[in-house]
Amino acid sequence: MSVDTETVARIAALARLKVTEEELAAMVPELNRILAWVEQLGEVDVTGVEPMTAVIPNTLRLREDVIDADPLTGGGKRDSVLANAPAAEHGFFGVPKVIE
Repeated sequence: MSVDTETVARIAALARLKVTEEELAAMVPELNRILAWVEQLGEVDVTGVEPMTAVIPNTLRLREDVIDADPLTGGGKRDSVLANAPAAEHGFFGVPKVIE
């Protein structure tokens, strides 16, 4: 795949970038080199390679989710908090629907 000056101008317009004619002419070969490199990546044989999200194995350190029952320092205040809500539904704040 290759791009021409018109394609680069359209991409710049879509990205709301103001680009001069000289800059457009300089970007065409640069974008073509980038696209050629990306096409080379498609030639790599990846059979048997498992998809991964990171190079090193990573696990989250989890903690116990505990509600502090002390009324001065922690939880146990749901009813008093919801008493201030304009609308409470099933133990949660009720909010108006915004998507039709």
